[in-house]
Amino acid sequence: MSRWAHPAGFKNRSWELALLALAVIPSLFLLAFYFYPLGSILSLSLAPGGQLSLKSIATLYGTPYYLKTLWFTTWQAALSTFLTVVLALPGAYAMARYTFPGKMLLQAVSTVPFVLPTIVVALAFVAFLGPRGWLNLALMRLMALDEPPLDLRYTLGAILVAHVFYNYSLVLRLVSTFWSHIDPQLTDAARMLGANRWRAFREVTLPLLLPAIGASAALVFVFCFTSFGVVLILGGPRFATLEVEIFRQTVQFLNLPLAGVLSLVQIVLMLAMLTIYVRLQGRISIPILLRSQGVTQKRPQTTREWLFLALVVAPIAATVLPLYVLLESSLTPDGSLSFKFYGDLFRNTRGSVFYVAPIEAMRNSLGFALATMFLSVVLGLMISAVLANRDTQFKPLLRLLDSIFMLPLGTSAVTLGLGFIIALDHPPLNLRTSPAIIVVAHTLVSLPFVVRSVLPALQSIQPQLRQAAALLGASPWQVWREVDLPIVARAVVVGAVFAFTVSMGEFGATSLISRPDLPTMPIAIYRFLSRPGMTNYGQALAMSSLLMGVCTVGFILIERFRIGEIGEF
Repeated sequence: MSRWAHPAGFKNRSWELALLALAVIPSLFLLAFYFYPLGSILSLSLAPGGQLSLKSIATLYGTPYYLKTLWFTTWQAALSTFLTVVLALPGAYAMARYTFPGKMLLQAVSTVPFVLPTIVVALAFVAFLGPRGWLNLALMRLMALDEPPLDLRYTLGAILVAHVFYNYSLVLRLVSTFWSHIDPQLTDAARMLGANRWRAFREVTLPLLLPAIGASAALVFVFCFTSFGVVLILGGPRFATLEVEIFRQTVQFLNLPLAGVLSLVQIVLMLAMLTIYVRLQGRISIPILLRSQGVTQKRPQTTREWLFLALVVAPIAATVLPLYVLLESSLTPDGSLSFKFYGDLFRNTRGSVFYVAPIEAMRNSLGFALATMFLSVVLGLMISAVLANRDTQFKPLLRLLDSIFMLPLGTSAVTLGLGFIIALDHPPLNLRTSPAIIVVAHTLVSLPFVVRSVLPALQSIQPQLRQAAALLGASPWQVWREVDLPIVARAVVVGAVFAFTVSMGEFGATSLISRPDLPTMPIAIYRFLSRPGMTNYGQALAMSSLLMGVCTVGFILIERFRIGEIGEF
């Protein structure tokens, strides 16, 4: 029986078509504000003056430097992904099978680096592992050294460690969420039949986990492949990825044709990876019987279990340390507790008539984030309602749409911002000087997170619930309103909080399209860091800590409202 079946057993084709029509509005949004700007860049790049030219493509494939850049981008992303998955799996097991004090807070805080702007996380990373960072200073005191023993500046190691730091929480959340719903009795049965602990994991648990592991790995690969700030700041001049090269060709060399070709290569590769992710994520979103935490999780009972838990939770705690060091640095300007840096946020220390108070940047970010949250949730609900319809003749089309709506995640923020400048600076979409352009850009970035939060919840609803409502005479609209919506309400809240926090921390596209008089918090932080002096550095620390605090509160709310939907970010 179709999920939207008539009680008599006939499929309601009119409702199926009406449901598919919901995709029209978000598709038009993506067409106008994603494909149109990218098409404008590619048109300018591949057809300068209105005539087709393949000179940029020939330059790309005929220059060893660009081929080496593509190869480095690929293998560093693969290595970063491998390290992230390997380090996160033990923590995912602990989060899936144990309950312990501080677990919710640890889950929330460990996710904060993912939504912070790159410049903030890089600042925290340097404060923790830099030459004069917290760790080096501690080692120098402990070992009586005159020079810092660790120097990760401009090394591949710095890039890899930072990528693990950024993406650890993705694997942790996705895999642990799915793992927590695997019935422990399956493993217990294997143990009773004579399998040891490792064999039971290898032959029972691991096959069930592979789709979740593969989906999280594909997503991490996408973010590492499109990494910009990490490579630019921590890798230095020695390393360049496609994203960095797009930035250089666009901003430094003004070579738009080559930047467009590089963007096209990146988009094609990311579309392939996102297609893999969507298919794997769909496999872990099948309707299942959710097990309560009382069944799948337990409190450690023995000393051995507590010791094991401490060891596997240590990497999760390590993701919190750089953020703690950043906060501590903002509160100890002279080595003692002081709110001086925070007070400087309310003063025009440069005496400039063009000065925009940092508090105004906070208000701007809050306004943009609220507008982004509303627009993302509305569009995300439409998309999720369409994509959740499994039993339909339009399934191939829905799979394609699912991949397409994920595309902004794999697109260069520099390319997206440049596309807005070129395409949205004249009628019919003359938004170049409008604050709405920032809301549109933030919505493009946050919309996939809303969809990936709501869609798994919809797909995990037992079809029998809808069929029972239909048999009792409920119309498809009543089924959606009275069955689906109450069940996915918490997932909607999770998606809304994701959209809010992602908007608060978005930096890449905003740096190109924001008005000087309407800076956001990440833009203000960048301005502070670009100016010399301890006062500017202190203001950057203070505002970064405030932004980090907002994101932390947001993810605490996510942990409060999430119901463990399969496949959720």
